[in-house]
Amino acid sequence: MTRDRLVNDLLLKALALQQTPRVPLWVMRQAGRYLPEYRKIRSEAGSFLKLCRNPELACEVTLQPLERYKLDAAIVFSDILVIPDALGLQLAFVEGEGPRLGKPLRTEQDVNGLGELELTKVDYVSEAVSKCRKSLDRKVPLIGFVGGPFTLACYMIAGGSGEFLEARQMMYARPDLVDAILQKNADAAVKLLLAQADAGADVLMIFESWAGLVPYQRTNRCLLSPLRKIIKGLRDAKNTLPVILFMRGAGYLNEQASELGVAALGIDWLSDLGQQSSKLAGKTAVQGNLDPAVLLTDEKTIRAQARSVVGQYSSNTGHIFNLGAGIDRRTRPEHLEMLIDEVNLASSERYQIATC
Repeated sequence: MTRDRLVNDLLLKALALQQTPRVPLWVMRQAGRYLPEYRKIRSEAGSFLKLCRNPELACEVTLQPLERYKLDAAIVFSDILVIPDALGLQLAFVEGEGPRLGKPLRTEQDVNGLGELELTKVDYVSEAVSKCRKSLDRKVPLIGFVGGPFTLACYMIAGGSGEFLEARQMMYARPDLVDAILQKNADAAVKLLLAQADAGADVLMIFESWAGLVPYQRTNRCLLSPLRKIIKGLRDAKNTLPVILFMRGAGYLNEQASELGVAALGIDWLSDLGQQSSKLAGKTAVQGNLDPAVLLTDEKTIRAQARSVVGQYSSNTGHIFNLGAGIDRRTRPEHLEMLIDEVNLASSERYQIATC
């Protein structure tokens, strides 16, 4: 797909390990409940799922934070669980409890009955990407995303949020069933990522949010192998868009993950950004890693911690500022404004020093 040049291409330059005048910045879950305008749209939509499935409203929500803030990317408003839902596991969101799947995968029969992803069942995601791409008018890159195979498997086996004991139990008792689920999820992820790329996404992202639950001895089987399958599937389809991989709680795997062919690795706040960037220098960009809790504090703390993160990565290549997880719903919108202002100021100063 031919794309016109972006007005602001800082994110793409950072992903390509090229120099930038300041660090590009976006925030995971930047379109969400911390914004009053989002809460208004969600209330009008009737439910979170109805909002996700309405491309017009999903596009409107995607653009809301860019109307408020100087951000260097938009990420399409959707949810990682659209794949399990499309596979027939009956997704619902219970107020105060989070996601619930009405048909969890608990038995061999359940797993064997799992079909292939039909893109027509998630076409609202691609439609939202297409509408966002048109509305953005090439101002900033647009990120499309999926949930990682293991993270999706956690929800699909457990049937909802929590400690995912059912999924972890199956990992030991029936690893063959977990393997089958992971392969289905990887295949589905390739399809949905390619569909978003075709619809106009500039960057693709994989959220392996529960990677930290995988025991070390099973990391290749449950994490790296399915992720490798996704990257291979994208490249086999001649898709060359940069991919960002976020594996929360599994920073010790980042050097291995850098060999997968991703452009950037998301660093959570549990890892040392300076150490990670040194280890990954020349291999991948790094994205992160402010603790979202910082945004619940005060202006002095926010600005000091922003400078601390920027200072850990002194080069002006390959760093994307982000949080180490999604922004908390209790965050005051003006606190994000403070963060963005300080990151832009601090990184501009530091990058000028690094260039001299």
